Amino acid sequence: MLLSKGQKIDVTKGKGLLNLKLQFGWSADSKLSIDCSCFVLSANNRCEKDEDFIFYGNPTALNGAVTHGQASGQDKEVISLCLSKIPESTAKIAFSLTIHEGEKNGYSMKDVSNRYVRLMDADRNEELFRYEYGSDLSKETAIVVGELYRHNGEWKFTAIGSGFFGGLAALCTNFGLVIEEEEVVQETAEPIKQPVLSSIDLRKKIVQITLEKKKMNNVAARVGLVLDISGSMQLLYKNGTVQEVVERILAVACKFDDNATLDIWVYDNEFSRLSGATERDFDQYVVKNILNNKDIHKFGRNNEPPVMNDVIRKYTVEEDSPLPAFVIFINDGGVVKSIKKVIVESSLKPLFWQFVGIGDSDFEVLKKLDTMEGRIVDNANFIHIKDIAKISDEDLYNQLLNEFPLWLKAAKDKRVIRS
Repeated sequence: MLLSKGQKIDVTKGKGLLNLKLQFGWSADSKLSIDCSCFVLSANNRCEKDEDFIFYGNPTALNGAVTHGQASGQDKEVISLCLSKIPESTAKIAFSLTIHEGEKNGYSMKDVSNRYVRLMDADRNEELFRYEYGSDLSKETAIVVGELYRHNGEWKFTAIGSGFFGGLAALCTNFGLVIEEEEVVQETAEPIKQPVLSSIDLRKKIVQITLEKKKMNNVAARVGLVLDISGSMQLLYKNGTVQEVVERILAVACKFDDNATLDIWVYDNEFSRLSGATERDFDQYVVKNILNNKDIHKFGRNNEPPVMNDVIRKYTVEEDSPLPAFVIFINDGGVVKSIKKVIVESSLKPLFWQFVGIGDSDFEVLKKLDTMEGRIVDNANFIHIKDIAKISDEDLYNQLLNEFPLWLKAAKDKRVIRS
């Protein structure tokens, strides 16, 4: 069975599968050093210890449950899994392909072709699935190929195929491993340190590529993030998903806003305007500023108009500016119908609402945004992302920034935005 990007499939359900192999293959010039590896991740989507990173330098982990080695025949490398030995604390395993020192030597994924991974029943030496990936990549030097994850007591696989910049070190940083700074010795100077790119740096690069594709390189805007903190969101706050959302949206703010600050609100039936997030202090932002903040009302019912009016007040009264505001609004249970009045009235303001529905709710009101009447310009858009923790940065940014440039043009034509 040939998988497509984004496809999720059952690996063990109904198969009695005990041992699994992922066999990787590719074609490239012998000058390129290419490796596969994997990351054993907890429910927080992080490696909890260095040994949970399995590659040529650490080929065995979890008491032999996961091993890395060379493959035979057309395949290049293989990662073998004894599923019964993998501890319950393992939520997923992410698999990657990287070019060693790709940026340094001027190589990238455009120099690699015929990339594939085969999922094999190791006991029967039978191919279960095959995923051919990366045809849409060019400048990246690392790929998250896919993830094996637990679901209702079984294992499933997601075909991802998303590119990263910064090679293996960047992926390690993304999965929570601390990478020591690399010392570069120069003959005429003291040794200097070159830090590895952080996850926010990587995401800024992906945002930049998205902006270039959408011809938005020179757009400047203030960026706000409104987070639902009603009762149904409780698990997403505690398992790190909301923290990940903050980091991903901060990358957008860093590219749009000269101050590189993400303005943040939370709301249930009350709301709070929080201190902004920046590259200097985004780590553990949710724990420090939301979960441990006793002044914030949490996990009640949802009521959107009060927080929306405060957003409008900040961007059009308190901080009146010719720069438009791009406001990303995260909600998991639908919104009250009275938001229509707020959206219609704010269509005269230099402010665009990008609603993101997550989870399984119907989102009846938000689905009707495009046909909402009474506005001078269409100032709101809605996208539905069922599992925001699994969508790649590339896909997320592409969807988030799809309608904003159209509004910018319309708002300028109607003089909603001051030039």
